[in-house]
Amino acid sequence: MNRVPGDTDNAHSSSVESCPSLRDVHSINPAQLMARIESYESREKKGISDVRRTFCLFVTFDLLFITLLWIIELNVKGGIETTLEKEVLQYDYSSSYFDIFLLAVFRFKVLILAYAMCRLRHWWAIAFTTAVTSAFLLAKVIISQLFSQGAFGYVLPIISFILAWIETWFLDFKVLPQEAEEENRFLIAQDASERAALLHPGVLSDGQFYSPPESVAGSDEDSEEKQDSEKPVV
Repeated sequence: MNRVPGDTDNAHSSSVESCPSLRDVHSINPAQLMARIESYESREKKGISDVRRTFCLFVTFDLLFITLLWIIELNVKGGIETTLEKEVLQYDYSSSYFDIFLLAVFRFKVLILAYAMCRLRHWWAIAFTTAVTSAFLLAKVIISQLFSQGAFGYVLPIISFILAWIETWFLDFKVLPQEAEEENRFLIAQDASERAALLHPGVLSDGQFYSPPESVAGSDEDSEEKQDSEKPVV
């Protein structure tokens, strides 16, 4: 029976469509793929990625900066010991800055535990800390009497609020997308290297090649003389 022309066209078109993918796989350089895979694995062995390490450094900066501002505020009010006793031992929600310092410590502990030690790849931890920080600071600004205590009544709440939201933006728009993109590149490179290994089984070793030993110069003449000498004399 003759093949239907439609089937022939479909088979030809499918073979043509498969050719670009084969050409793409043949064009892959296995050395480059292995280099990318090894670089990704080395980054994984280091512990955390560079962008995540930068985020952890910024969280540490948040704590240190708020602590520095709080210490300056203690000195401005008349000495560290006196003011520290008043703000900590005689804590008053409406006039003390000690709770803002504790809020920075809370953010630091939660974020370092979640994103440095547990290497969390989700935004729920940063969303929790930012929500708690925003709600607490808004309530403190509305209820307390910080604005009547000078410049620090404005600086500490505003700086703490801004730093919390910068941390949220940095994690959500930099850390998590970049790590997901690097992981996708690693999976694509690994899959391509496996395909390349199937299509290119490897370079033949030197032992798989055979080259006959070179003939010594003058060996043909010696063999002819030997044959002439072995002929019987009539």
